[in-house]
Amino acid sequence: MPVAKSLDLLDDLLLRARKAGAEAADAVFVQGAALSVAERLGKPEKLERAEGRDLGLRVFVGKRQAIVSSTDFSPKALDELASRAIAMAKAVPEDPFCGIAEPADLAKSVPALDLCDPDEPSTETLMARLREAEDSARAVPGVTNSEGAEAGWSRSEIALAASNGFRNGYEISSSSVSVAVLAGEGTGMERDYDFSSAIYGSELESPAAIGRNAGEKAVKRLNPRKVATAKVPVIFDPRISNSLVGHLAGAINGASIARGVSFLKDKMGERLFPAGIDIVDDPHRKRGLRSKPFDGEGLANRRQALVEDGVLKTWVLDLRSARQLSLKSTGHAARGTSSPPGPSTTNLYLAAGKESPKQLMADIASGFYCTELIGFGVNNVTGDYSRGASGFWIENGEIAYPVSEITIAGNLAEMFQQLRAADDLAFRYGSNAPTLRIDSMTVAGR
Repeated sequence: MPVAKSLDLLDDLLLRARKAGAEAADAVFVQGAALSVAERLGKPEKLERAEGRDLGLRVFVGKRQAIVSSTDFSPKALDELASRAIAMAKAVPEDPFCGIAEPADLAKSVPALDLCDPDEPSTETLMARLREAEDSARAVPGVTNSEGAEAGWSRSEIALAASNGFRNGYEISSSSVSVAVLAGEGTGMERDYDFSSAIYGSELESPAAIGRNAGEKAVKRLNPRKVATAKVPVIFDPRISNSLVGHLAGAINGASIARGVSFLKDKMGERLFPAGIDIVDDPHRKRGLRSKPFDGEGLANRRQALVEDGVLKTWVLDLRSARQLSLKSTGHAARGTSSPPGPSTTNLYLAAGKESPKQLMADIASGFYCTELIGFGVNNVTGDYSRGASGFWIENGEIAYPVSEITIAGNLAEMFQQLRAADDLAFRYGSNAPTLRIDSMTVAGR
């Protein structure tokens, strides 16, 4: 369904909601298609295509709200949807902070972000990508088995309309390819992977390079050693360094701040990181994996420095959390069809530093280069951090040997203060960071 027709559908639904007794309302429509294929050891394992559409209605009766969703768009079903939403709203407790945006605060125009690849790949194209990736991985000396390769494509349309006059939508696509293989034999086997995702299929990394990287990473992990417990510098590889940025985003999320359950709740305007560290959220990045031209409540969004020169500059706010904190929304609302909006980042990244990864570890006599994190042992209230990990031991500034079955621990507030960034930032994920160094963490081994 073209965006224009989707908006007409939402307009009709909003009209029914108002007739049913809603004082205000908004509605969101999502429809999409996805194609995915998988293969292992040269044999197809999966071919799936999914198509679906869904709409969600949020109504307000005074300071009460309710949300309902449906996949049935018939006039009778829409009438029942609106009536059911009103009945639910009348039965729930009041929420003094709920409500849609004021008309004056709505996005007046939206940027063109080039988020939709017009070319839908064929099944044969996807199969060729994954086959090239797996063949390349299995050709690496030392690789002995494969967990398989997968390639996929999707396209989604999102439309949002509200009784305050907002009415807009956009389309976004995604393509991906991934492979995971094993090296070694018996109980000495090790696994690793690589992948690529992009808005445009033509911008995917070479499947052959993805496979080769996966195979080489698996082989490098063979014969891991145990290490003694110690406090040492830890280097975070770019494929997991973005997790530290994610922990910051969770700690400055407006919902957590409003509830007082974040270890950063009193840190606005204070220095969290060393000078020179910038952390940016950019919803308008062209062809960005999490880009969007407006937020989930119809407000204008924009590139913002969450941390500038090491100093915390803003919370991540939607309308509700902003009202709780007596602030204005930062345009970070995200939502689905069956739940209310909530604050969330988009294309979040920690800006590149000036040192190369090699320079970052050059003075480390003994330390840990982390390439994989296991489990989730992070306390958002205290900032305490403890996670299973594997990677490589550093000796005299060089990667020496693989290590596994260890735990790294610290406190995020202290870790942030020690952080140093390399110059190898690449935009491969929704959240991105370059190679990062934390000067002192507890590495618990044997």
